[in-house]
Amino acid sequence: MLTLTDSAVSAIRTLTSQPEQTGETGLRIMAQGEGASSFQLALAEGPMAGDQVVEEGGARVFVEPAAAVVLEDKALDAQVNEQGDLAFRISYQADEADQ
Repeated sequence: MLTLTDSAVSAIRTLTSQPEQTGETGLRIMAQGEGASSFQLALAEGPMAGDQVVEEGGARVFVEPAAAVVLEDKALDAQVNEQGDLAFRISYQADEADQ
């Protein structure tokens, strides 16, 4: 199952805690195109039918089924650049790489 780094948890909580968001809001990850080598991320009011739900530290991520297969052994990280732009990055889970 997809895991979240502390930075990703913090970024997702910041995004979903805005006053205009409902308490059930989370980040939804969807596969784009064949082979699912790229993903679309968007705020969603809740999971869609079939979504895998990842909850960690108060952050909620909804992973659509096609993306969940590809992201099974991955971790979601977040970074803010010098301009203040938020970027998410997907990498292998640290524990999985050691096996």
